[in-house]
Amino acid sequence: MEHDPAETAPEPEAPETFVVGDVHGHRAELVAALHTRGLVDPDGHWTGGPRHLWFLGDFVDRGPDGIGVIELVMALAAQAAEAGGQVQTLLGNHEILLLGMHKFGDEEVPSDFGPRSFARSWEMNGGLRSDQDALTDDHVAWLTSRPVVALVGDDLLMHSDTTEYLFWGEDIETVNTTVSDILHSDDIVEWWELWRRMTTRYAFRGPAGEAAVDELLAAYGGTMVIHGHSVIADALGVPPALIDGPYEYAGGKALGIDAGLFVGGPCLITKIPWESTLWAEEDD
Repeated sequence: MEHDPAETAPEPEAPETFVVGDVHGHRAELVAALHTRGLVDPDGHWTGGPRHLWFLGDFVDRGPDGIGVIELVMALAAQAAEAGGQVQTLLGNHEILLLGMHKFGDEEVPSDFGPRSFARSWEMNGGLRSDQDALTDDHVAWLTSRPVVALVGDDLLMHSDTTEYLFWGEDIETVNTTVSDILHSDDIVEWWELWRRMTTRYAFRGPAGEAAVDELLAAYGGTMVIHGHSVIADALGVPPALIDGPYEYAGGKALGIDAGLFVGGPCLITKIPWESTLWAEEDD
C-alpha cells in the first residue's frame, strides 16, 4: 500500500499571539511598542503577517489621543486581515464610559444614592472633550460590536479583574450577547450597571483570589485569566516606571498586563500563552 505523506504531515504551527492592556490615549507609545515587537512599521502600519494581536480595552481617557488609538486599531484590524493575521479587541470600562457620555450626557441616572450621570463620571475619570468631539458614528458602531470576554487557546481574556462578568451570563456567548444588547438599547439604568460593574477590580487578589479566578475559568473555560484595568505597580507597591513585565498571581492563574502607561509605566506587549515564572521562582 502506497504511503500517503499527508498522514504524517506535521500540524501547522499556531501563529504567535500577543495581548495589549490599557493604552489610554497614548498612541505614539503604542506604535513604538508594537514596532519593537515587529508588529507595525514606524508609521503604525501592520507588519505582523499572520500573527494575532488582542487589545483588552481602555483606548480612551487620561491620554492625549484616544480616538487616534481607536482609529489605529481599526486600521490595523483591516491590514492584518489582508496579511492573513488578526487584530481583535475587547471593550474596557472606559469605552463604555465614552459611549455612555456620548449617548446620555448629563441625563440623571435614577438612583437612591445621590446624583449620578455619565457626564459626571466621565469628567472624574479622565474624560477628554477632544475624544468626544472626534467620536463618529463609525467609531460608535465599531465599539458597540466588540465583545467583552474571549477564550484564546487556554487563556481567558477580559478587561477587568472582576467576577462581575458572571452577572451577564454563564458562558462567553451569553455574556457578549447580553452586553451587546445593552449597548444597543436606550436603557440608561442598564448602561449604568454595565459601567459600574466593569469598574470593579481586585477580585483575584488576596486569600480568596484564586477561588475567584477558578469560578470564572469553570464557567468560561481556560486555565489562566489575562486582564488589564488594574495597574501592576499598585499591586506591587513600586513606581510604574519600574514595571518591566506582566504580573502573575492568584496561584499562577491570573496575569495582569496593565503597566500604567498613563502614569509613566511602559506599554507592555505580552506574548501568550504566557510562560510561567512563578513556580521557577518558588523552587529557587
